[in-house]
Amino acid sequence: MQEQQKITKIPFWRSLRLKFALSYVALIVAVLGLLNTYPIFVSQDMVFKAKLTSLQNQAAVIASTVASMEELTQEGVTQVMEVLDESSMNRILVADQNGLILYDSDSGQSERSDEPRYAMMQELVLALEGSDVFQSTYSAGAFRSSGAVPVQYRNATIGGVYLYEYDSEQGAIITGLQQNLMRISLLLLALALLISVFLSRTMTRPIIRLTAGISGLRQGEYSTRVEVSGRDELAMLATAFNDMTERLEKTDEMRRRFVSDASHELKTPLASIKLLTDSIAQNENMDSETIRDFVQDIGTEADRLVRITEKLLALTRMDNAPHGQAERSSVDLVNVISDALHMLTPLADQRNISIHLILAQNCRVMASADEMYQVVFNLVENAIKYNVNDGKIWIRVRRSADSAFLIVEDTGIGIPQEDRARIFERFYRVDKARSREAGGTGLGLSIVHDTVVANGGAIRVDARPEGGTVFIVQLPLAQEHKTEGESGT
Repeated sequence: MQEQQKITKIPFWRSLRLKFALSYVALIVAVLGLLNTYPIFVSQDMVFKAKLTSLQNQAAVIASTVASMEELTQEGVTQVMEVLDESSMNRILVADQNGLILYDSDSGQSERSDEPRYAMMQELVLALEGSDVFQSTYSAGAFRSSGAVPVQYRNATIGGVYLYEYDSEQGAIITGLQQNLMRISLLLLALALLISVFLSRTMTRPIIRLTAGISGLRQGEYSTRVEVSGRDELAMLATAFNDMTERLEKTDEMRRRFVSDASHELKTPLASIKLLTDSIAQNENMDSETIRDFVQDIGTEADRLVRITEKLLALTRMDNAPHGQAERSSVDLVNVISDALHMLTPLADQRNISIHLILAQNCRVMASADEMYQVVFNLVENAIKYNVNDGKIWIRVRRSADSAFLIVEDTGIGIPQEDRARIFERFYRVDKARSREAGGTGLGLSIVHDTVVANGGAIRVDARPEGGTVFIVQLPLAQEHKTEGESGT
């Protein structure tokens, strides 16, 4: 008993579905990561630039106003700063050239001691050395900006101005933007997970169906078909698979029928030979004339076996040979007909069947001479075997601009309409009793059909109005003989 093959179940963590889903999720996570970082960075950068510009402008105003005093004193600087009213800054320091703080907007620092205080901020130290220093950072939901510029009088540094701003309002805007983007991202991520699961299932479902179909095909279930949905590449693959299984099913059916028919055809002559030999062996008193008749019958059945075997081998060679393997050359149909009639005329004479030839000259086709001989021989042989006594056969060769036509017409028993579509099937015979009596195998027309098609031609069968059958073979002319000529049928 043939062991049935089952589909190996793939663990989910190794499945294509999970890989598809993870791919979608990874892509969405990358997009959401960009969505959560890029807008924040851009917003922060815009705020940084605005802060630094504001600090530069305010520091420049304070420095230029203080510089007009020529000599920096605590009272004078305090009066100037009260006039300027820079309340937007959290802290403003003004120091002289020695770093002594003359003004500090942080009143708490000013009231702690009356002792002189010196500025220790790095920015202010650099400003006293003649440099402009500005910086801005964002952390803990707030912007911290600081800057310092020198106070110059007649190109000499006489002091410095230090500004510091703590802005939590714009920091709250950035924090809110981050939180909103995070909420949106989580929502989109959850939605992406659902979509990825749906898409992965949708994309892998046809693959699973194809896998199941292939498994059934491996077990010989050629009737297996898969559902085709959509118009994408997977749908095309499913359609191709269904077409393949349909052809395999037809081929397997033909193979089974062929084996059955071949076995039956071979069994009949073998049974006759067995019966005749047993009769001779078991009858010791059989006269010599009867034995001679039996031996002749055995020879007839043996000849029939030989014919069946030869034609089966011919069909097998055609089935197994690659397309175009036979050596082809320019073959003259008239010469092929002459060779075939040389062998078949004695058979026609036995039944007083006349053969009439109407042959156009220079009808050469690209084919194998042996294959064309088989075509002509089988068609004319059938016309003789299935003809009536004193019947007639017409063999015509015509041509058109690019095709040659071989027409074999007889006055025989004819082929019923319902059987014409199947006469080129192997072992199919219209009248089996008449075929066996005539020595037919049911393979001749199959050989003719396969040979004609393999050489790029076509064949059809029609009924003769006056009774009988007409076979029409169309073959392409050899290239050098494709000229205007007589019209074909």
